[in-house]
Amino acid sequence: MHKNAFVKERMKKKTLLTLVFIGFVLSTWAQTTQLNNKKFKVYEDSLKTFGFQTVNGENELVRRNATYSFIKTLVRALKLPGSFNYPFDSLKTISILKDPKNTFRIFSWPVAVGTNEYRFYGAIQMNNAEKLELYPLTDYSELIQKPGDTITDNKKWYGAQYYSIIPPIAANDPYVLLGWKGNNNKTTKRIIEALRFIDGKPVFGFPIFQNEAGEFKHRIIFEYSRQASMMLKYVPSEKMIVFDHLIPPAENMQGKYEFYGPDLSYDGIQYNEGKWKFRSNLKLSNDESESDALYNDPKKLAQPSTIQRQPAKKKN
Repeated sequence: MHKNAFVKERMKKKTLLTLVFIGFVLSTWAQTTQLNNKKFKVYEDSLKTFGFQTVNGENELVRRNATYSFIKTLVRALKLPGSFNYPFDSLKTISILKDPKNTFRIFSWPVAVGTNEYRFYGAIQMNNAEKLELYPLTDYSELIQKPGDTITDNKKWYGAQYYSIIPPIAANDPYVLLGWKGNNNKTTKRIIEALRFIDGKPVFGFPIFQNEAGEFKHRIIFEYSRQASMMLKYVPSEKMIVFDHLIPPAENMQGKYEFYGPDLSYDGIQYNEGKWKFRSNLKLSNDESESDALYNDPKKLAQPSTIQRQPAKKKN
């Protein structure tokens, strides 16, 4: 056989073998993916049941046991290959936020522990294809005496249910999280939180948020009447977090947050060279591309309602 013909024949055989191998790998991958998707679906159905009970259980013991079952089932599901990309989008009792850069995602949810009082649970899953890299979030809120001035880790977390994630604007900036923090039967809280990763581990709190008094805080916490609603959202085009201005109905009620509510004006903090600086008396227009996530009652599926804000109107 001519040398060139021999070489061509060998190349053909190699190409054929390569194609067969690729076909085998793709077939195996497809079968594994299909099998894992079925497993994910089974876990997701169980999580839906446990999740409903964590919010709507008839007493604290039922809710607590459902929470433990939920956590164990979630961890089992996350141990499956490819779990980072499985959305769990039928779960309505928890918030799942993925980093726009696709490096991690945050699970967070509330559990009622008394009459309109909540304990928060959560975890951060890193995008690690080789193994499950998961950081549980332990609610330490009651023992944090100065939350506005405290740096915490995942083991001493200032618990909240997050509904918005703002990625770093510059290289050394932290992530910014917006969250709902149901408080008690008198007041509700909202939170603006900073999140960094130091040596690969999550750290919360960073003194970059300026409050109305001009002080820079590690996180900003709003507290207001449980009967009121508050807007807190990010406007990317302005690099600004905007929110309702909260006041009491009378001067002699200053500091009595169970009476605080919006006064039809708006404030915000705007990004500027690594800091978020306070801005007052903002004029907001109704932007259809923006929505306001309102967490008011976890029993209503624990998901944000979406409305459009109008400067002259309020949503109760």
